[in-house]
Amino acid sequence: MYTVGVITSSDAGARGEREDSSGALIKRLLAAPDFEHRAYVVVPDDRALIEATLTSWADDDHLDLIVTTGGTGLTDRDVVPEATRAVVDRLAPGIAEAMRAAGVAKTPMAMLSRGIAGMRGRTLIVNLPGSPKGVQEGLDVLLPVLPHALGQLTGEDRGH
Repeated sequence: MYTVGVITSSDAGARGEREDSSGALIKRLLAAPDFEHRAYVVVPDDRALIEATLTSWADDDHLDLIVTTGGTGLTDRDVVPEATRAVVDRLAPGIAEAMRAAGVAKTPMAMLSRGIAGMRGRTLIVNLPGSPKGVQEGLDVLLPVLPHALGQLTGEDRGH
């Protein structure tokens, strides 16, 4: 079982003005028996806070996977990719490229997502868009490879 944390980046959500349907969807789709949710938070679009949360969850809580939702667009408040890039040791560009390519096949708006994926130590961090539809489409791409990716990263599966 892999341990998971979910971070929702949303000013309105952090103020309690919007329900976090995207974070809830991630928790439903990454479910037992393969995944155990250990951490969840809704934060404002604040780069320093997002960086601190990613770092703490990876280094102190030793989560296997952190999935973010929101904050990947083009506005000046969309800072999740920058926060993620600041804390990862290595990028996993194929993950973000595959999710964006699949999304663009359904809507041209998917090319506006700037989400990235990378590793901090043995933790995989993946940025998803903020909409439930974007989360669903991103996880549809990610789920088939996620057990193998996490197995390699955590050392549980070194096969190819």
